[in-house]
Amino acid sequence: MPQVLSTLARFDWQRMASYTVRNPKQALINIAIAYFVFRQSLKTIKKISIYGLRSAFMLLWKQISGGIVRHVRRAPGTGIVVQRNIDKIVKEIEDSMTGDVPGEAKYLEIPSSGMGDDEIMAVLRRRQNERGVDWRNGRVSGAVYHGGEELTRLTNEAYSLFNLSNPLHPGVFPGLRRIEAEVVRMVLDLYNATDECCGTTTSGGTESIIMAVRAHVVWGREVRGINNPNIVVPITAHAAFDKAAEYFGIGITHAPVDPETQSVDLVAMRRAIDSDTVLIVGSSTTFPHGAADDLAALSAMAIKYKVGLHVDSCLGSFVIPFLKEAGFPEVICDFRLPGVTSISCDTHKYGFAPKGTSVVMYNRKQMRRYQYFTISTWPGGIYASPTIAGSRSGAVIAGCWAAMTKMGRDGYLQQCKDIVECRIAIQRGIEQIPELFVVGKPVSTVVAFGSVEPVGIYGVMDEMKARGWDLSPLQYPAALHIACTRLTVPVVEEFLRDLRDSVGKVKANPNNYSKGSKAVYGFASTVPDTTIVDEVAAGFIDALYAV
Repeated sequence: MPQVLSTLARFDWQRMASYTVRNPKQALINIAIAYFVFRQSLKTIKKISIYGLRSAFMLLWKQISGGIVRHVRRAPGTGIVVQRNIDKIVKEIEDSMTGDVPGEAKYLEIPSSGMGDDEIMAVLRRRQNERGVDWRNGRVSGAVYHGGEELTRLTNEAYSLFNLSNPLHPGVFPGLRRIEAEVVRMVLDLYNATDECCGTTTSGGTESIIMAVRAHVVWGREVRGINNPNIVVPITAHAAFDKAAEYFGIGITHAPVDPETQSVDLVAMRRAIDSDTVLIVGSSTTFPHGAADDLAALSAMAIKYKVGLHVDSCLGSFVIPFLKEAGFPEVICDFRLPGVTSISCDTHKYGFAPKGTSVVMYNRKQMRRYQYFTISTWPGGIYASPTIAGSRSGAVIAGCWAAMTKMGRDGYLQQCKDIVECRIAIQRGIEQIPELFVVGKPVSTVVAFGSVEPVGIYGVMDEMKARGWDLSPLQYPAALHIACTRLTVPVVEEFLRDLRDSVGKVKANPNNYSKGSKAVYGFASTVPDTTIVDEVAAGFIDALYAV
């Protein structure tokens, strides 16, 4: 600092002022250039402080090379060739989804005359049984969180009772209002909430996260006067945070994680916080690797820098709160941490509620109010809604209440023991396969694993798929994961046997797996222009609506 002041003292300010008066246009140009260079320098310094010199350079190189590829794609000949390849891939995806089913009609318009009940149910049963992954026998990672046939029958009955109900009209459905409020309060109790804590139900983890981000964006604007907010999340945080940032047009910084534990790098997280940060994020169980971020440290950080802290416990949900009681290491992820301002918890995962239910919680009522939307000047009347949706299904909320009250704390405790022990058994089995290694330090129901050369992990994925298993592919680093559920518990040995066989087959012929999953994920992780991958992903979504 003394050197800087000394330099400024020797600067000929009078000469600079004289030059500015004589050449105002050039002076303005110089000031604009200097300001641009200054801003870019600050951004570069911040990136280096967060990611380190090597990683920051790699990010810059990927940005530059991606720009070059995008520019080349605009060239008439090259662009056509690239687009043809993209269209070919998208067409292959669509064809794989929309092939005709022998003997099955397509319904492209409303029938001129209504179909009979038996005919309708016959079509629905056939489509329910169309061949996919055998989830009933535990051969899929996550996806189906089954609480047992008895519980399913109960939640279906509760669903049918409230099939026509809508929480938007509490005066019409007062019993549903009580049910929804009780669901929220029961989940709050699970997360050690005080009387001041509160929350709402949502349609799922993504909406819970989006609502929490909105609440903090509005809080930042109204309380702290922040008009250009940003959030700081671990690179392993759920993609819903990126979706929220895109929806709201706010900044998002991804902090790196420790390569050994896959928990967020606290130094990088701290360096990413600035005066416009409204929220930092940690997970009780990360989706990719099943690791837990250091939430106690993040809580202290949030308090120190006067920002919000959201704990994403969508996947940890009804497992993490029971870890200590079940005899496993405790992960404190609730309102006992004083810096926590919001938490998301999916009731439709390990709470075994019907799909379409989640809860977002806040440490105080005022913070929840920032989530709401209200308008008092609409000609249709005063309108207010707690979440994105206006009308909502009361049926799934009733099914959620039924599942939680049927399971009880003792039921959830037992499921925690069974499913976490299942994960531990699979983890130990993976650790005994020399060609594989566990990625990170799993704490709950998810275990991720990579491979060492010459075994390619995506080749292992293809071999497991050939044996009827559907595992989740990961990238950065390349890996697979399995999210254990109640259905995984009885098939642990079968899974490990097939995994050993798959690894052995890939090891024997490693060059046979250059296509398939390796081609897709290898390309996605190395192509400089990510918009190419984005186009293919958008084509996949288009294919979901093709008939």
